[in-house]
Amino acid sequence: MAEPTEQSNEIPEASKAVKSLRKGALIRVNREAFSGSVESKASDPIPPDYLFQGPGEILLIKGDYAQIRWRRPVPDVWLRVDQLEAWSAG
Repeated sequence: MAEPTEQSNEIPEASKAVKSLRKGALIRVNREAFSGSVESKASDPIPPDYLFQGPGEILLIKGDYAQIRWRRPVPDVWLRVDQLEAWSAG
């Protein structure tokens, strides 16, 4: 029989972010986390300002990614949850 393995009590950063952001949450993109990421390289060289100003609404979370809808006539996008932060009106 295999011996039980020790489990770590540490929660990965992405898991912490998923718990703080849920479906329906209003968010904006964290510029530092987005810059240089695979997602930024697959987008326009100069990202639109509305990404960083918000608010965008989380429609769905699957794994480390969230589907976001903006209050503009633009397509929904999928971004890593660790690139998002809660939006505040102030």
